[in-house]
Amino acid sequence: MGSLSIWHWLIVLVIVLLLFGKGKISDVMGDMAKGVKSFKKGLADDDETPVKPAGTTIDHKTPEVVVTEEKTRAS
Repeated sequence: MGSLSIWHWLIVLVIVLLLFGKGKISDVMGDMAKGVKSFKKGLADDDETPVKPAGTTIDHKTPEVVVTEEKTRAS
C-alpha cells in the first residue's frame, strides 16, 4: 500500500515531461554539469601555488641595524 508501482512512476515521468519538455530537462542537466565542472576547477585552482610572472625579482635587502651603547653612571 505504501510503495509505488512502475505505472505510478511512468505517469509521474510523463507529467514531468509534459510540464517541462524534453529540451528544458536536458538544458537543466547540462547547466548542472557545467556548474559541477566549474566547482571542481575552482577547487583545483586553490591547491596550486601562485606563479610569479617572468622578469620579476624580489629584492632581499638586509635592514640596517644601529647599535648604540648606553652609558651608565657608577655611584
